[in-house]
Amino acid sequence: MLLATTQFEDFDQFIEIFTTKGADKRAQYGCKGVQVFRDPVEDDRIWAVFDWDPQGWQNFVSDPEVPPIMREAGHKGKPAAALLVGSYHA
Repeated sequence: MLLATTQFEDFDQFIEIFTTKGADKRAQYGCKGVQVFRDPVEDDRIWAVFDWDPQGWQNFVSDPEVPPIMREAGHKGKPAAALLVGSYHA
């Protein structure tokens, strides 16, 4: 699992590209799915929990075809992945 966040210009444009071209490209690198959450404070931010291993993520962000897809989606910058510090029981 991997948690990442990004900001975007327009939500509808972002989600259209994220769920089509972005999904196809993520699948090439082993992503099995994603849950997307809209930030409750920042209207232009989403948080995404990917079913993806770290190496697949690194390969994805290194692909030269990814930046044009992100520009088309309206990303304001590069997505940032959060560092997992542990898993705990309730």
